[in-house]
Amino acid sequence: MLNACMQPMIKTMERVFLLGFFSLALLGVFTTSSLAQDNSPLLNSSKLEMFVDELLDMPKILGFDSVYGVPRSKSLEIGMYSKTWKFHRDIPPTPVYAFGVSKEAATIPGPTIMALHGIDTNVTWKNYLPPTHILPWDTSITIAEPADKIGIPTVVHLHGAIGEPESDGNPNSWFTAGFKEKGYAWTKETYSYNNNQQPGNLWYHDHTMGLTRLNLLAGLAGAYHINHPKLEGPLGLPSGAEFDRTLIVFDRSFRIDGSIYVNSTGDNPSIHPHWRPEYFGDAIIVNGKAWPRMIVRRRIYRFRIINASSARFFRFFFTNGLQFIHVGSDSAYLNEAVTTNGFLLCPSEIADVIVDFSKSKNDSAILANDAPYPYPTGNPVDEANGTIMKFIILTRTENDPGQTPNKLIQYPDPDLSSVTQTRYITMYEYNSATNQPTHLYLNGISFEAPITETPKVGATEVWYVINLTGDNHPLHIHLALFATLDQTELVNETEFSDCMTKINDAIKCQVNKYAIGKSIEVPAEEKGWKNVFKMRPGFVTKILVKFSYIHSNESYPFDATAKPGYVYHCHILDHEDNEMMRPFKLIK
Repeated sequence: MLNACMQPMIKTMERVFLLGFFSLALLGVFTTSSLAQDNSPLLNSSKLEMFVDELLDMPKILGFDSVYGVPRSKSLEIGMYSKTWKFHRDIPPTPVYAFGVSKEAATIPGPTIMALHGIDTNVTWKNYLPPTHILPWDTSITIAEPADKIGIPTVVHLHGAIGEPESDGNPNSWFTAGFKEKGYAWTKETYSYNNNQQPGNLWYHDHTMGLTRLNLLAGLAGAYHINHPKLEGPLGLPSGAEFDRTLIVFDRSFRIDGSIYVNSTGDNPSIHPHWRPEYFGDAIIVNGKAWPRMIVRRRIYRFRIINASSARFFRFFFTNGLQFIHVGSDSAYLNEAVTTNGFLLCPSEIADVIVDFSKSKNDSAILANDAPYPYPTGNPVDEANGTIMKFIILTRTENDPGQTPNKLIQYPDPDLSSVTQTRYITMYEYNSATNQPTHLYLNGISFEAPITETPKVGATEVWYVINLTGDNHPLHIHLALFATLDQTELVNETEFSDCMTKINDAIKCQVNKYAIGKSIEVPAEEKGWKNVFKMRPGFVTKILVKFSYIHSNESYPFDATAKPGYVYHCHILDHEDNEMMRPFKLIK
């Protein structure tokens, strides 16, 4: 039972006021702020000139070998290095942590790993980071902390992977430089990715307990593609380095010396000296550059867009009216292509889209964003965080601009007749006496509490996700794929929330009596199989979760019941780091 004084939080205008205050503090070119961790001046990103840097195409690494034309498994060694990075022509070099095969080759974001369906890719993730972090830790939250207080813990999660628990990047499988110290859930030095799942887009990133937000802010993320030429080739989608581009998008703020700015004073400093409920930067970074530009031809391009922000949602649209043709969402293709004028992408979510620049009436197109922050009821965007990048469109007409097929890769529709278990997952946020967030829980219990979810290998379950907070929370489930069936608003939410606070039991609190409000249809571009979905505040979202493949009836080629198991969590990193994560373990 929950402590009655810990009430689920409904967002207040006080939170919005604080965000507005920080925005106002940036109106000058530079502002000396006591809120900065070292009292150094902040850089006003709005004074920077946009579109001065070319969009980077991140280095690509093959995740397989070829022997006489036959693909074979490959072993890679990828390090995490401390170095500097130029985010903008006019920002001094920024200290970062970056993935790469060497320090010199390391990039922000890291190299894109090109894997092949059914061929193992083995990666030894090496930690070459210094003894102390470039960003402020908060040891008041549950955190990976070396016994000797020396070294930066890291562990890598391949987001969207259907793979063995030992290689999943459990938050307590962390390690410091040279594997000197290790978390209690440590497994092994080399991770094995079997790539036996459906083709699609994944990304790898740090997943360390209590440090994920800081290690990602420092730069530890990169893309990972699983390709299946026999299935994907006939689709005729844009291919090759020029026409098939991955865009990793996130937000950052900087100080005038180029270093990353993180407000180091917590909302509840007497409880959490540094932790804050969301991080928002005022510059939008795409493939390591702030508001870059890309020259394109008048034809179709494919963009695999990954939102790698800590907390920022993006609603992407083109200012000149160009449309998006969605072919995939997260790590799976859609059954059919979907056309939109704009779309919402939450932290960690992936949209695989086609853009036809031959339809532009202009010689340029601005990719923009109008999602408020925090989403959905926070501040409106300004020019700096409402602009993503610019496409400069060549005037010459292409003989064949290309086209996108209506039918894509066909996967089975969600089947409720196969469901063997129903679960209720409730999202809570708790306040201090000053009405500021202190922590967040799933099902009213901490991460370290005993496991309560034990799905069977191969099972299909229905999860009702009940969001009693004021935020939209991106729920990510490791290993599994799921389809969202419906979103229903709660009525008399305060009454239901009071009951849940007291007994934390959706059935005894008669959730069906309250989940009778308006129903919101799942967006067409999100009706496929996903690994993350936006859980609306004040809604019950019904998802069908599969702990098996969607592309075949084959069993997992690994023991999914092995230690240390898997986790599910909110992918707002500041929430995930402060207890909005739970373990689950598969059983036979």
